Amino acid sequence: MSKKHQVGSWMLWLAAAGGLAVGLALSPMSITSAREGGTYPELRTFTEVLSLVETNYVNEIEGKKLIRGAIRGLLRTLDPHTSYMSPEFYKEMQVETSGRFGGLGIEITVRSGVLTVVTPIEDTPAYREGIKAGDQIVEIEGKSTKEMNLQGAVRMLRGVPGSKVTITVFRKDAKKPLKFTITREVIRIKSVRSRMERGGVGYVRIRSFQSSTGEEVRKAIEKLGPEEMKGLVIDLRNNPGGLLSQAVSVSNLFLGAGKLIVYTKGRVNNQRNRYTSSDQDPSFKMPVVVLVNPGSASASEIVAGAFQDLKRATVVGEKTFGKGSVQTIVPLTDGSGLRLTTALYYTPNGRLIQGKGIEPDIIVASPVAVSPRRILRERDLPGHLPSEDEKKGVKPGETPSTGGGSTGGGSAGAQGAPEAKVKDVQLERALDHLLKGAQAGKLAKKGA
Repeated sequence: MSKKHQVGSWMLWLAAAGGLAVGLALSPMSITSAREGGTYPELRTFTEVLSLVETNYVNEIEGKKLIRGAIRGLLRTLDPHTSYMSPEFYKEMQVETSGRFGGLGIEITVRSGVLTVVTPIEDTPAYREGIKAGDQIVEIEGKSTKEMNLQGAVRMLRGVPGSKVTITVFRKDAKKPLKFTITREVIRIKSVRSRMERGGVGYVRIRSFQSSTGEEVRKAIEKLGPEEMKGLVIDLRNNPGGLLSQAVSVSNLFLGAGKLIVYTKGRVNNQRNRYTSSDQDPSFKMPVVVLVNPGSASASEIVAGAFQDLKRATVVGEKTFGKGSVQTIVPLTDGSGLRLTTALYYTPNGRLIQGKGIEPDIIVASPVAVSPRRILRERDLPGHLPSEDEKKGVKPGETPSTGGGSTGGGSAGAQGAPEAKVKDVQLERALDHLLKGAQAGKLAKKGA
């Protein structure tokens, strides 16, 4: 039975679901210790309750439904990233990580109890029909989403390409709910977009870390012409994470051999791993700025933290989400799956990201939101794994912001950067920083 682990998304996508990385074996000793620790005698009470419900409950209930509900309840006592995946949802997750499936082309999350669009993906049915970031989906095919979880919403929104689905949306500036009938298409997810910016600075936007992201980044930079670049901006804003292997792969393009990128520590030895760069000569040596915000999580924080610790890039933007845990995906015998938090990851200098996030070298708030509001991060999630500061009773200060960004990635535009009508001050600051450095380098050469 194979086991895989996930550092990625803390939200469910209809575009790509984060991802899977190198396998971690789970020791049978952990099962034995449960017996020795007195857990199994408690199962006697559980079987009593199960029997009483099956026999005496007012309505007949399917045993499978009861057991799955019990499993979900058990896992809810742990952390917010540990969860049970039904056979149907486990299969959907595998489809998502391939980056190709039938759907609408939106990222969704539950925000304040409401099913909310994080962002529509460019050139998808939802994007073309006018769905916007921040739209609240209140009905799907006439059914209220009030008590609906993400898994249920995904199931209803997905379907055979060419079929239609009607959703009702509440939009902040609309006088009444809006109805959209959208034709599903096969969604092909491209995780990397690139272009040249002013002054000869390259721009690469990574929207998620999927199975080919490292190679996509390499090709994108080569197409832009690295020899002529004054510098490079890597935009990780509102990137919820994905494959650990691809975070390492992207970092590897810019580092020499033997540089520690990230390491993980768990309760058992085989969950303690070190990931280092392997290329003798890095592919790209230009100055780099990494853009981050509160929607940058997990694998994004690995890249930002590694570049920051190794002095390979300047990190610009807002403090990141702070999701620093590794999830092992374990297939179960009935075709379902278990997503289990098994380790925490650390930057090269030993900084624990969990519950803390990455502080930028240059802090620049996003102007997307009209009024300041509190940002939701990992430490605000119920049941999150506490940081060392929290264990010591140190309360983190509230972080006011004029920027978008929350558990679902904020009210960003279609590609994660601020909306087109608003000046992207974070990107402008990154470009100024790189061009100023290039000019200083030119003057230094002249002086020499």
